[in-house]
Amino acid sequence: MSKRDTYESRTEQLLLPLMEENHFELVDVEYVKEGSNWYLRAYIDKPGGITIDDCELVSRALSDLMDQEDFIEDSYILEVSSPGLLRPLKKDKDFDRNMGKDVEIRCFKMIEKQKEFVGTLIAFDADSVTIKTSEKEMKFARKEIALIRPAIDFD
Repeated sequence: MSKRDTYESRTEQLLLPLMEENHFELVDVEYVKEGSNWYLRAYIDKPGGITIDDCELVSRALSDLMDQEDFIEDSYILEVSSPGLLRPLKKDKDFDRNMGKDVEIRCFKMIEKQKEFVGTLIAFDADSVTIKTSEKEMKFARKEIALIRPAIDFD
């Protein structure tokens, strides 16, 4: 397991009791380097949406736990936030929640002379995602997908 995976996994374990206690959902945890800074980000949600007060509550509690556990060697910036409307689909529960809804898929490489596709999510498994576009059904290998998220229709 990489350092990043270890940090994310251990942080998730610290967050899970906080999530249960407050009836929040842990959407994702990521440990990423942007520029010269490391960021430890936790994305949380709840029915009706997360408030700034919710983020502050979790941030303070997580910060205290991280100080106690002290398992991250690097200096980092802790952020707790809502995943937002355009949060990527990463876990099975994200795909379940968006089944039958329009999604946007961006691929690493060109497929049929394009990299971006929009269609209705109709199936997924550990290895693939299937959408129905206005023309046809398309099945993508998950390893081909750079990003998949809900599609926003501004009409």
